[in-house]
Amino acid sequence: MPVPAEYQRATDHFFAFLADARDAASLQTTNQSYTMVQGVLQTFRRRLTLADAVRFAGVLPAAVRAVFVADWDPAEPQRPFADRATLADEVRSLRPNHNFSPDTAIHDVAVALRKHVDEAVFDQLLATLPDGAADFWRG
Repeated sequence: MPVPAEYQRATDHFFAFLADARDAASLQTTNQSYTMVQGVLQTFRRRLTLADAVRFAGVLPAAVRAVFVADWDPAEPQRPFADRATLADEVRSLRPNHNFSPDTAIHDVAVALRKHVDEAVFDQLLATLPDGAADFWRG
């Protein structure tokens, strides 16, 4: 069996996603959007059980999945979903001196991510996750 296209073209797909996130957030570079994306993914991950996080990772494109699980401490206590402003502050807490995430970062990443996943499968999975998960990814 050949290597699946998802893996053969993972870098191309990842940079297309970063460009979509950059544009949605009106950022200047994909470096800026990378930090925003990483902050959003980590903020979401902290609100899931290990089992739910693994299921969520399974619907992400390969390179986004890698960012989602990178630097993960599975022993970190699960946090509750909070209001958008609190979550946005948490997104901006990642590398704060180099983080240009706008207040709308979660929405902006959600809009970009939805262009790169099977939305029906994505929404079906979100419906099985804790309250707040679907709202987090509403684009």
